[in-house]
Amino acid sequence: MRSSLAPGIKLATSFSRDSWYRGFILVLTFLFYTAYHLSRKPISIVKSQLHQNCSFVVKPADLNVTDNVTWCDWAPFDQDNYQNLFGILDNCFLVAYAIGMFFSGMFGERLPLRYYLTAGMLSSGLFTALFGLGFYWNIHSLWYYCFMQAMNGLVQTTGWPAVVACVGNWFGKGKRGFIMGVWNSHTSVGNILGSLIAGAFVSSAWGMSFIVPGIIIGTTGVICFFFLVESKFSSFLTTPRCRLQRSTLRPSASGELSAYRSVSPGSMWNLFPYIYLQGVVEFSLCLLFAKLVSYTFLYWLPLYIANVAHFDPKGAGDMSTLFDVGGIVGKWAASSCSPHGFGVGVVMLLLPSQASNVCLCCLFQALFLYNRIGQNGVPTTIGMLLLCGALVNGPYALITTAVSADLGTHECLRGNSRALSTVTAIIDGTGSIGAAVGPLLAGLISPTGWNNVFYMLIVADVLACLLSVLHWEMGCKHSLFYLPLSLAIALI
Repeated sequence: MRSSLAPGIKLATSFSRDSWYRGFILVLTFLFYTAYHLSRKPISIVKSQLHQNCSFVVKPADLNVTDNVTWCDWAPFDQDNYQNLFGILDNCFLVAYAIGMFFSGMFGERLPLRYYLTAGMLSSGLFTALFGLGFYWNIHSLWYYCFMQAMNGLVQTTGWPAVVACVGNWFGKGKRGFIMGVWNSHTSVGNILGSLIAGAFVSSAWGMSFIVPGIIIGTTGVICFFFLVESKFSSFLTTPRCRLQRSTLRPSASGELSAYRSVSPGSMWNLFPYIYLQGVVEFSLCLLFAKLVSYTFLYWLPLYIANVAHFDPKGAGDMSTLFDVGGIVGKWAASSCSPHGFGVGVVMLLLPSQASNVCLCCLFQALFLYNRIGQNGVPTTIGMLLLCGALVNGPYALITTAVSADLGTHECLRGNSRALSTVTAIIDGTGSIGAAVGPLLAGLISPTGWNNVFYMLIVADVLACLLSVLHWEMGCKHSLFYLPLSLAIALI
């Protein structure tokens, strides 16, 4: 009796070589950006260890100190203005990230993505580990930690434009909605892993909370160098005939471009042609306020939980991961608004920009409720963290992936396939300004009360919602239906 082919082998051979490469690149880039976010998270976990209420900490018997309030704190964060110092520390990273992001996309257009990502991840691993070594080297200089944060922020800008461009090279525009929505959960997965890894060491030796993530992202940089294939048009993946056809392709000079300014890749410092694209300015400013909310949670949520709910540093870090668990659900749900996603019902009626507006309209109500009842017991805290995480990360993911990818493949950019990297960098770079401002404002406002921090977040969310509505009015033919819908949700 002739034996049949094994089911596993039959399944494996049912996919084409191109499909296997697509899946491999999707997993690989997911791993890369997970490592980027994993290495950003430790600072938010370690804050509550650098400055804590020492009166609740058991003092070693051989320790002779007279100050019972700050004996366990790490200088220079043992002062009364420690929240302002934490804000400065966050801002060093985020301002450098925001400035570097505007130029990172342009470098990503012109440099091999494999080398660009490898150098970025190895450098980020180095500066992350050097921050943690300050614990073992007994460094108490604020300038040392600020410099490491700033350099890390600068090299971390290599990640996002490069991985988006790489995925854009492998997946067509029609498939990006759902695929990139699910793929974008790497930010939340990285935050969760970063919180758990940092939390495992924070109480005993907080330096390892940085050193271990630094080693991880450095390792992924080595993997990138050996395995990343940045485009399906790489020479070893295409036949000579395909390469000849591709080399002879030229952009059309038809009248389709008459409504837009033609974009030329000639000058790497010229951002203005990309800014002229419809939707770039609106979504850039919308992302500015959305990232202000998201990054304030990213950098300050564990400290807020530790101060208000009185968790220890590890418990606060573990609890904060629920925000990112909700973020994964929100990103997957938001991705279903793509015409090629798996959403049903009302969700399928919404374009990515419209779905982000609905989430933003619901978010400021959730923020108000979390501030009022979020600490009324562990079940309530868990529920509100999951809800806020979904509503914060849903529109954030849509703007930074599906919307950015659609703008980057606009017909006026035809013939300049790597312009996606620059358009993504413009939108994310503008958003990074909000990411820098949010934690800084939280550090300045939190001494006056956590209620005021939440009011700041609510105002930012309302502004993001208004900007999204503005884009509907300017560019969506169905805006007469969706605008009353969004305003009705906002007024409930």
